[in-house]
Amino acid sequence: MSVVLIGFAILLFLIIVIRVPIAFGMGLVGFFGFAVLQGLTFDNMTDFRWTGVLSMASYRVIDTVQEYSLSVIPLFILMGNLVTRSGLSQELYQASYAFLGHRRGGLSMATVVACGGFSAICGSSLATSATMARVAMPPMRKFGYSDALASASIAAGGTLGILIPPSVILVIYGLLTETSIRELFAAGFIPGLLGILLYLVAVRYVVMRNPSAGPAGEKMPWPERIQALKGVGGVLSLFVLVMGGIYLGVFTPTEAAGIGAGGAFVIALYRRSLSLGTLFATLIDTLRTSAMLFAVVIGALIFSDFINRAGLPEALLEFVSNLDVPPIVVILAILGIYVVLGMVFESLSMLLLTVPVFFPLVSSLGFDLVWFGIVVVVVTEISLITPPVGMNVFVLSAVLRDVNTGTIFKGVTPFWCADIVRLLLIVFIAQISLFLPELLYR
Repeated sequence: MSVVLIGFAILLFLIIVIRVPIAFGMGLVGFFGFAVLQGLTFDNMTDFRWTGVLSMASYRVIDTVQEYSLSVIPLFILMGNLVTRSGLSQELYQASYAFLGHRRGGLSMATVVACGGFSAICGSSLATSATMARVAMPPMRKFGYSDALASASIAAGGTLGILIPPSVILVIYGLLTETSIRELFAAGFIPGLLGILLYLVAVRYVVMRNPSAGPAGEKMPWPERIQALKGVGGVLSLFVLVMGGIYLGVFTPTEAAGIGAGGAFVIALYRRSLSLGTLFATLIDTLRTSAMLFAVVIGALIFSDFINRAGLPEALLEFVSNLDVPPIVVILAILGIYVVLGMVFESLSMLLLTVPVFFPLVSSLGFDLVWFGIVVVVVTEISLITPPVGMNVFVLSAVLRDVNTGTIFKGVTPFWCADIVRLLLIVFIAQISLFLPELLYR
């Protein structure tokens, strides 16, 4: 156990102080930690036992790169990039505004709904926040919305990107825990919709307390509303095809990702939003993002080998068993750890550091790993808007340079509370997450 604690301390030092990328930090600590557990020392690098450590690391690299199911990551990223190039964000916002804009706080509500729709295709919270900031902030300012409510609705709506399928984070969780990705996608759908609903309630609460924060916009006639819906029909049909095919078992998540990427390419060509230059830039961006995620997954798996070899999951289980507390108390303690870590780490780092430690414990206590995956992602969403390191908030600050982070954090408080309510509902009513997986696959 002392080796593991030292390893965690070194890892935190590398990531926080020296700013080593998390992929390399986890890989280095996992590799040399595994070597220490083998009884190896650095003064004898010719010891044949180093071969075993090198084999462990090399097999992790080779197996991960050759893993067929991992091809879902670059394909879904490519689909999101192509859809973004096709101008979906603007049209989604216009469609949401057509139905909600005439209400008090309606523009903010439209932003949340548009973020939910865009994130369902994009799959990235940071990309959703950055894109919707450019689309939604100007009209909200035009109608006199407060900067706090306007920016907070974008920051909070952007967090939906890592839960509503297809979600890259759910894919990575599934790979780390060997959990069915299609069940995770099904489990994330209702909690994602619940998140949108609770965010709308949060907007309503804000404008009830301060009507001037979100004045009503112009009411559109029904012909214009129908016309606005037609603008997003193609992409919404693509989403229904991809996710419907997965839910109904017509094709696997990997096949669905290929169909989604191909469909997004056709839509982008139809809208004439692609040139050779933009296509090349889209492919390069997809390659860069995919390479980063693959490096992070490889580092996490090497680190996971280290902590498993050190016996940390077994030690945690023994410790919890000796406490003699109900299993749900253990879950609440884990959630408390996540909330605290969310104030320091960004979401992907937190997920990769903690899931290899906690999921064996959660599984041994009899909890469903699909349910735990949704719980973890919701807590990760909360971390994206939790001070002092709310990544969505800092992304918005970079895009909206005239809005300081304090204003955004103040405005995001009602949405943060809504997320806490959703988290408690999912924890204590497991069927919110498990209803669709049990209906479709079990």
